[in-house]
Amino acid sequence: MTHDDKLKHYIIPNYGRYDVWPVRGEGARVWDRDGKEYLDFAGGVAVCPLGHCHPAVVKAITQQASTLIHVSNWYCIDKQADLAEVLTEKVVRIPGKNFFCNSGAEANEGLLKLARRYGVTVRGVAKPKIITFTNSFHGRTLGAMFATEQKKIWGDFGFTPDELGYIHLPFNDVAALEKTINENADVVAILVEPIQGESGVNAVTPEFLRTAQRLCREKNVLLLLDEVQCSFGRAGEMAGWRAIIPGDEIQPDGVSWAKAIGSGYPLGAFWVRDVALPGKDGKLCDLLGPGSHGTTYGGSPLACAVGLATVNTILDENLCEHANQIGAHVASIARGWQHPLLKEVRQLGLFIGFELEAAKVDAVSNGRPASIFVARKLLDAGMMTVPAGPNVVRWLPPLNITQAEADEGLRIFKSVLDLLS
Repeated sequence: MTHDDKLKHYIIPNYGRYDVWPVRGEGARVWDRDGKEYLDFAGGVAVCPLGHCHPAVVKAITQQASTLIHVSNWYCIDKQADLAEVLTEKVVRIPGKNFFCNSGAEANEGLLKLARRYGVTVRGVAKPKIITFTNSFHGRTLGAMFATEQKKIWGDFGFTPDELGYIHLPFNDVAALEKTINENADVVAILVEPIQGESGVNAVTPEFLRTAQRLCREKNVLLLLDEVQCSFGRAGEMAGWRAIIPGDEIQPDGVSWAKAIGSGYPLGAFWVRDVALPGKDGKLCDLLGPGSHGTTYGGSPLACAVGLATVNTILDENLCEHANQIGAHVASIARGWQHPLLKEVRQLGLFIGFELEAAKVDAVSNGRPASIFVARKLLDAGMMTVPAGPNVVRWLPPLNITQAEADEGLRIFKSVLDLLS
């Protein structure tokens, strides 16, 4: 039986896959089983910030795997302590504590549990409400999928967002946010992506983020940031929200991470601010005490060793600044094309969304969404990208790509757009 047959016979068909079988990667390039080479600007959907098989990551995996791969969280793990220190002191730069898990959905589940426990035990709310926003994406677990405001994500599973305590509001709508919080005493948290990735690289406005923080402080509501995709240099800052408002003005109560933190090794985390609980003894960062939350695999010695190697390499090699420089170069060139199939270029660091003129692409796409159709054409031309919503092609290249590699990607992209126009 071939691998093609095995995939069809043994794998649940929940993914719509391209018929491409990658077998090897190095830096910004991947080769499939037939030997075809691809420029990888998908990065496992923002998972490979250093490209494929970066020496620091390979060394960390090899050394730790030969020393200690896993022990239970019944015991103390030195690499957890080291990685938590780096995340708090060099990424968030605000006092707080961390929890390690295995994915972005798990990280968001942790924040959602924190918010609900805070609502019940601190605010005295019997049925806490959490505000999330249109076109969001927070994961595929039950709590995260209904926090996500996309009907295609939460259909046919027997619940509605309202039943699980979610209020979905228009993204970046200041008036709607103010009205909802002022009229709903049961709201205990806001969960927002500073930069929405899955819907097309849409950034929160400074006004909206400032308003959210002000309302949270006035109403004892938690400000939770989903940074699963936009952190660790992807948007040109270690903390993605600082790409929107630089400095220390924004002080979130919780932050979720995954994707780039582990260079492809399963690793997620969330951070909670060290702040006193309103009207209660204790601190927010200690609210999830023994027995309230846990994981079998999260924060293993191997996972945290990879996380340390990844985050420290991004810091040591100043890849945030490099991402800003290369990203600005890409955006400037692409905007200069004034291409009839390209409506807008949205760019923060190397988090880049190319919005297509959907009607013009639809004329040749045979009914497929413009983003998926163009991403398929780019793949045929030797370039991996990621569709984002119906009309946006997303670039998520390694943060350490060279300008020559970026220019190669631009040439491929323009050649495909030219053929379609």
